[in-house]
Amino acid sequence: MSKKSKKDIEKEEVETSETQTAEVEEQVVEEKTVEEKLQEELKQEKEKFLRLFAEFENYKKRTSRERIELFSTASEDVMKTLLPVLDDFERALSHIEEDKEAEELRKGVLLIYQKLINTLEQKGLKAIKVEKGDTFNADDHEAITQIPAPSDDLKGKIIDVIEKGYKLGEKVIRFPKVVIGQ
Repeated sequence: MSKKSKKDIEKEEVETSETQTAEVEEQVVEEKTVEEKLQEELKQEKEKFLRLFAEFENYKKRTSRERIELFSTASEDVMKTLLPVLDDFERALSHIEEDKEAEELRKGVLLIYQKLINTLEQKGLKAIKVEKGDTFNADDHEAITQIPAPSDDLKGKIIDVIEKGYKLGEKVIRFPKVVIGQ
């Protein structure tokens, strides 16, 4: 019987060692899964952080662009209200040139007109160059009316410029108003 009891004891020891090994393996598996879970969470948090950082960088770029644009076109309303004054000066100069007796008046009006033009150009205002015979482009010109073209080569081209167009920086604040040939 002592042999059986030794065998029984050995079996029990083997069984307990196997159960202990199984428990250790289960703990290792559980630890790996916990570790893997933590690594996945870390990966997700890194992705969130990178997205948030990229979004913030885009926000900074967008606001700086908007600020620069705001500064460049801050005087747009003032420029728009001064454009009719420029038109009146040009009309006055064209009528005064015809009158030879008003030479001194013409010089004074021309001097004031030149100062106004120079001041506005320093602030970023530019006249849009449009000449008779240029090709009409709806993106760059505003057609007031169409008249029969005096010649075939003027069909679809600008026949007369009614009102000058102006840009403030790179933004068009008034399109040139033109008459085109039909």
